[in-house]
Amino acid sequence: MTRLPHLDEGALSAAQQAVFDAIVNGPRGRVVGPLRVWLQSPALADRAQALGQYARYDSTLTPAQSEIAILVTARIWSAGFEWTHHAPIAMDAGVPQHAVTAIGLARRVMLDDPAWQAVFDFAVELHRDRRVTDATYDAALATLGQQGCVDLVGICGYYTLISMTITTFDVGDGDGPALPALDLAPHAMFRD
Repeated sequence: MTRLPHLDEGALSAAQQAVFDAIVNGPRGRVVGPLRVWLQSPALADRAQALGQYARYDSTLTPAQSEIAILVTARIWSAGFEWTHHAPIAMDAGVPQHAVTAIGLARRVMLDDPAWQAVFDFAVELHRDRRVTDATYDAALATLGQQGCVDLVGICGYYTLISMTITTFDVGDGDGPALPALDLAPHAMFRD
């Protein structure tokens, strides 16, 4: 039995159609993956997709910074769909292949850009430890500013919702690079 709900685009309710059209006419341009699941609850879909548009396209973080946080979130949750879509986007945004590979394997990454390193460290600690140390917060604050820190938490939270949807409803991985299977609990990730 599949958990992925069927979405008949020809039989959407008025509320579903309004959200569907907002997504298609926005920066995403298409309704895929977890967005299709959320349309089963149009009010949730409307609010979540608006938050997602801010988190992905309009936050104060650069595309590379956002993608680092998204990849860490996908890895923590083992959300293959998110990984296959965002690993290529991260590399297009300038995140080095070695960093994407290391994140996929839940390994510590050392990045040349201090802001990128701050995003990585912050996202890892927030997800893995459920808190951020003062040193990690201070490094993020120094490179991202206060709004950047708030936006980073929002990105991690939004992509956690995405990842929960992917893993709960068996959203397929797609055609991008596969997320490596790991035999690690989230609290053991990124410790090397």
